[in-house]
Amino acid sequence: MRYEELTIAGRNAVLEAFRSGKTVDKLFVLEHCQDGPVKAILQEAKKQDTIVSHVAKERLDQIAGTKKHQGVAAYLAAYEYASVEDMLAAAEAKGEQPFLILLDSLEDPHNLGAVIRTANLAGAHGVIIPKRRAAGLTAAVAKASAGALNYTPVAKVTNLSATIKELKEKGLWFVCADMDGTQMYDLDLKGPIGLVVGGEGEGVSRLVKENCDLIASIPMAGDIDSLNASVATGVLAYEIVRQRMGR
Repeated sequence: MRYEELTIAGRNAVLEAFRSGKTVDKLFVLEHCQDGPVKAILQEAKKQDTIVSHVAKERLDQIAGTKKHQGVAAYLAAYEYASVEDMLAAAEAKGEQPFLILLDSLEDPHNLGAVIRTANLAGAHGVIIPKRRAAGLTAAVAKASAGALNYTPVAKVTNLSATIKELKEKGLWFVCADMDGTQMYDLDLKGPIGLVVGGEGEGVSRLVKENCDLIASIPMAGDIDSLNASVATGVLAYEIVRQRMGR
């Protein structure tokens, strides 16, 4: 399956995708196009809180892969999203303390797929991503996860900081990855935990960081100043695993 196979174009196709309950990750609309059918599609997008981008004709032609798009195209999710409640229920069913991985603005699909793979192998109960400025569950993500997306739930939330606050009320606490934090080996990372990792380049946003309880850094002795986001997630996730195993 290629990513292009999950791109749909044309007013009827896009409208039916919304009305049939399919998860639409992103809607693209020809700029200045606001006739009745397009307004109906935009109303459906608003109900789903789908991200909408108004783009030039050349860009829409490129996204749709055809000039017969009637002014609209959309990206569909390759997999269904789970809920955060599903993840907590899975942890409870296994008799385990929740372990969640939250990604702040991770936009590279290969990195997201790699994180989902790591989450599965490290025993995390799910991965949480924001709706905006983040990769969705495309076929490229599924491929990069090496099958882990079939077993590890991914939830998409409107506001990452609000989700962290809600999960704190349920007993979780949060550790954020940042170069300026305390070395991870000096932190107690046991218990019901959420690991927060930022996107490529910018890292974790200030507001999300402020809602975390601890800030963890990974010791590095090389000549460059940061790890790839998915690698950093793996290093910190397995420190959590090590501490959970009591070693």
